[in-house]
Amino acid sequence: MKRILAAVCIAASTLLALPAQADTEKMIIDTDFSTIGDDGQVLIMAAQLYKQGAIDLLGVTVVTGNNWLKQEVADALRAVERLGIEDKVGVYAGANLPLVHDPRSFESERALFGFGESYKTAFHRPEPTEKDLIAPPDGFAKKAKLEKEDAVDFIVNTVKANPNEVTLLVIGPVTNVALAIRKNPEIVPLIKRIVYMAGAVDVKGNTTPAAEMNVWVDPEAARIVMRAPIEQAMIPLDVTDITQLDKETFDRVIAGDGPVQKLFADSWMAETFAKDPKAGASVFDTLALAYAIDPSYATKVDDLYMDVDIAFGPGYGRTLGYWQKQPTPLLQKMKVVKEFDKKRFFDLYVDLMQRPVPIKFEK
Repeated sequence: MKRILAAVCIAASTLLALPAQADTEKMIIDTDFSTIGDDGQVLIMAAQLYKQGAIDLLGVTVVTGNNWLKQEVADALRAVERLGIEDKVGVYAGANLPLVHDPRSFESERALFGFGESYKTAFHRPEPTEKDLIAPPDGFAKKAKLEKEDAVDFIVNTVKANPNEVTLLVIGPVTNVALAIRKNPEIVPLIKRIVYMAGAVDVKGNTTPAAEMNVWVDPEAARIVMRAPIEQAMIPLDVTDITQLDKETFDRVIAGDGPVQKLFADSWMAETFAKDPKAGASVFDTLALAYAIDPSYATKVDDLYMDVDIAFGPGYGRTLGYWQKQPTPLLQKMKVVKEFDKKRFFDLYVDLMQRPVPIKFEK
C-alpha cells in the first residue's frame, strides 16, 4: 500500500510540475527511430503527454541514423500501434541518406580517425531490403500504415498550416529539416523553435572522438539548420553523459507487466544492469523532450553561437560553441543545456513509462 501511495504521489507531483499553457504545444518528432532505444522511449513519453493534453503530437518523421530508414519505419509503425496512437499520429518516411556524407566511407573514416564509444550508426551495416527487416519483439505492425506524404513535405506543410506554433523535436540527424528549409525557405520564420538532442561541446564525441552521432551522420545538414535564424536549443552529450538512468530508477520502470515494462525488461538496459548494478544507461533524447515541454528541467544553460565543422578530417561533425561574440554573421545564438534536475526529470520519466498502454482516448 505504501508503494502504491508513493507512486500516486510521484505521478501527481509530476503532473503538477508540467507548465500551464494557454495553447497546447504543437510538436513534430523527427527521429532515427528504434524500438526501445532513447528514440523509442521518447515516443512512449510523448504519447502519454499527448493523451494528457500537454502536447499536440502532429506526426513522427523518420530519418536514417541509428539504423537504415526502412528498419526505423517498421519499428516506428509498430510503436504507434503498440501505444494505441496509430489512428491519431502518422509516421512519415524521410531521408535515407545524408546530404553529403557517404556511407561508403565509413570503414575508411573509422581507420583514419578512430571511433568513440559504440555508436556506429546505420553506416556499419548493409542497407536492408524488405525481406531483411527485423521484426520488433512483438512483431510487425498489423494496422499502422506509412503515410503517403514524405517527411520533408509533411514538415513544410504542417509548419505553413500552423505558423509560429510548431516545435520540431529533432532527435536524429537533421537531414529532413535541412531539406525542408532548403526546399521551402519561407518556412524558416514560421518555425516556432527547434529542440535538438545533438552535439558535444566541452566533452568528447560518442561516434568519433570529436563528434556526437546525430551530428556526425550529416554534419552539413546540421550546419544548415543551426545557421538558420530560428529559435533553437541543444541538449548535447555534456548533459546527457551526466544524467543517466541508474538501476534503482530502471527497477521502478519495469515494475508491472505492461508492454512497455516487457520491452524494458528484455532490453539492452536490463543486460547492462545485470552485468553491473552500478552502471548507468544513457537516455539521451528523453532529456530533449523534457526540455521541450518545460525548460526549467535544465538547471544550467549557456547561450552560445553554434556551428559545425564540415571539413573532412578528424574534426568532421564537431559542434563548435563560441561564447563572447559572433565570429561570423552566419552563426545563431542558441540555448545549450549543460546540467539537468536529475531527480525531477527521472520522476517524470518513470511516471510516463509506468502509464498503461495501449492508450485509451475518450471518444
